[in-house]
Amino acid sequence: MYFIAPSILSADFSRLAEAVALAEKGQADMVHLDVMDGHFVPNITFGHQLVAALREKTRLPLNVHLMVDNPARMIPLFLEAGADWLSFHLEASAHVHKDLETIKQAGRKAGLALNPATPLELMSEVLEDLDFVVIMTVNPGWGGQKFIPATRNKIQRLSRWLAERGLPALIAVDGGVKLDNLAALFELGMNIAICGSSVYGSQDPVATIQKMKAVAEEFNRKYSRKP
Repeated sequence: MYFIAPSILSADFSRLAEAVALAEKGQADMVHLDVMDGHFVPNITFGHQLVAALREKTRLPLNVHLMVDNPARMIPLFLEAGADWLSFHLEASAHVHKDLETIKQAGRKAGLALNPATPLELMSEVLEDLDFVVIMTVNPGWGGQKFIPATRNKIQRLSRWLAERGLPALIAVDGGVKLDNLAALFELGMNIAICGSSVYGSQDPVATIQKMKAVAEEFNRKYSRKP
C-alpha cells in the first residue's frame, strides 16, 4: 500500500483549513500534522484544539506526529481531538509499549517515530505492536530541510526487517520527500510519503499532490499484480 500524506507544517498557518481542503481536492490519502512543543524540538506549532477544529473540516484521516517531551501526557488529548493515526518519538517516551497500547486501545493506528541517528534496533521489542514507523529523514523541528542521504539505507533495512519477520507495519518517511525522489523512496520500502514544502511550497499544490498520487497508484497497481 502506498499513500500520499501532505504535511500542513509547510502551509500558511493562517489558512490551515484551506490547506486541508487542497489536500482533499488533490485526492491525498491523509493529512499529516506535526505537533512540536518547543522542548523536544526547538519549534512550536499547534495543539490538540487545532486538530479537533480540522477534524470537523475534513473526512481525510488525520496523521498526527507528536514531536514532544512526555508523549504519555499528550496522547489522550490528541486521541480525543480526532487523530486517526498517532505517532510519538521513541527518544521521548519512558514507556513505549504502554504509550502504544493507549493508542491501540482507542482503535487508532499506533506509530513510532525515529530521528535520523536513532538505530532501528532500539524498537525491536515493540515492532510487532506497531501499525507504522515514521523514519525521519531530516532532523525534526523545521520544514523545508534537505533529505539526509544516509537515511536511505535505514528505510531499506527496515523494509527488509519487516518482511523477514512477516510484520505488517507500514513505513512513513518524513523530510525532504519530493516528486523527483518519490518513486525511488517507494522502491526502498516507503509506504507513506509525508510531503510538506514540496506540496505547499509549489505553485499549484493540488496538481503536485495529484502527480504524487499518480506515482503512488502506479506502485499500488504494480504490487497488487504480484502473487
